[in-house]
Amino acid sequence: MAERILCVEDDPDIGRLLVAILGEAGYPADWVTSGEQALEHWRQAALVVLDLMLPGIDGLSVCREIRAEDAGIPLIMLTALAGTRDVVLGLEIGADDYIT
Repeated sequence: MAERILCVEDDPDIGRLLVAILGEAGYPADWVTSGEQALEHWRQAALVVLDLMLPGIDGLSVCREIRAEDAGIPLIMLTALAGTRDVVLGLEIGADDYIT
């Protein structure tokens, strides 16, 4: 299994911050900015940190596609969508955790 974390975030400030914080904590991370890129790279990761509001393929669709192929990879949604319905939906489609 890969030892890197894949951060999927379209906001450059948040993406750079995630990679920097994870790296300082000893967790090497890669950063992509779209759902399409996430679907190309998630297989090389040990963990996926996924934003929901992405250009192109949205985070919910990315989660569904990853879960259809691999139920075991840890997947954390990190998003501004904080409504109860959003959280429940994210967890129902396969996120292991949901952070707002």
